[in-house]
Amino acid sequence: MANHEHNSKGFTATGLRRVRDLLARHVESKKIPGLVALISRGDETHVEVMGTMRREGGAPMRRDTIFRMASTSKPLSMAAAMVLLDECRLRLDDPVDGWLPELADRKVLKRIDGPLDDTVPARRPITVRDVLTCTFGLGMDFTALGTPIMGAVFEQNLTPAGAEPQPEPDEWMRRLGALPLMHQPGEQWQYHIGNDLLGVLVARVSGQPFETFLRERILDPLGMKDTGFHVPAGKLDRLPPLYAPDPQTGEYLIWDEAEGGRHSAPPAFQSGGGGMSSTADDYHAYFRMLLNGGTHQGRRILSRPAVELMTTNRLTPEQAAARHALAVNNVHISFGQGQHGGWGLGMAVRTYVGDYAPLGQFGWDGGSGTSTYADPANGLVGILLTQVGTSVPDPVHLINDFWTTLYQALDN
Repeated sequence: MANHEHNSKGFTATGLRRVRDLLARHVESKKIPGLVALISRGDETHVEVMGTMRREGGAPMRRDTIFRMASTSKPLSMAAAMVLLDECRLRLDDPVDGWLPELADRKVLKRIDGPLDDTVPARRPITVRDVLTCTFGLGMDFTALGTPIMGAVFEQNLTPAGAEPQPEPDEWMRRLGALPLMHQPGEQWQYHIGNDLLGVLVARVSGQPFETFLRERILDPLGMKDTGFHVPAGKLDRLPPLYAPDPQTGEYLIWDEAEGGRHSAPPAFQSGGGGMSSTADDYHAYFRMLLNGGTHQGRRILSRPAVELMTTNRLTPEQAAARHALAVNNVHISFGQGQHGGWGLGMAVRTYVGDYAPLGQFGWDGGSGTSTYADPANGLVGILLTQVGTSVPDPVHLINDFWTTLYQALDN
């Protein structure tokens, strides 16, 4: 037994027990009503299911509980664009004007905090590469909150953080096209909006709704039957409420209920940046495919070079500086999440060792208390799903402790 374990390249029994004890401690603290955690290495997969769907008790969490993935949607939705690159229906350095005419002839703010009409012409058109790397010139910039441009982004409901749900894609594009860019195309990495824009681009290039294309080319071939932009009525009992505790009082407010909530009906806007719901097993199939260089059970889903593009750093040193500043200067907001250095396509990529994970680990976290990463160096996938929003540090502390403990559980 000891000999077998020594050569396993899996997990140690002691390590797995510590992971389980750690997860149980967070659930027993009452800060996290329930969770599903999945870890896999090689042929070995372990799943922990703990707690209840609702804070007051009732139905237990299940392995097939459906979670709002929030920004953990980003790594998955990017795969649709990679299919189009593989098929040469998109080219990285083509201007997007032909597909997204709303973004032709851009104006760029002279200063990020300046009035919206104080602009200069864009030096060049926005390219497909700019959209896929989140450097097209607009994003959710948490270092620029309170500026006129960020105010306009929120007022126009161009992000999930707006007052109302996002409008249907053509209207969303019209509103986006009415704004100046914050930076010249290709200049600076900025969070989120590029990942939503990607869905519109895929829909227009493919001539299908974004979700239809994603389903035919990625979700169905991977057997991701519980993944989509809404949860059908027959599965709603598997969707817990999403809690957003009040940071001042700690009261567990429900931000989104299952019945009649944001995920209970098809949305007007299919948000690649944050709109998907899924399960631990579905996401495991996806991240395992990425670790396998684009194949799933012998079937090719994406080319190996497409996967390498997504999962290695795409940022120049200058762009990485802005990405790094966003991470380390917002620790009081992000509770320390997001410090990896690099960014590939749709996901973070570790370019410096800042904690227990090695270089090259890729994935992302969601503001709904979700975390999904794969690590090529160790052949590891880790998925941790809760529905406690990051309005408070509790889910982030849980995610941090999960990864810290998981890396100690590796056998050799």
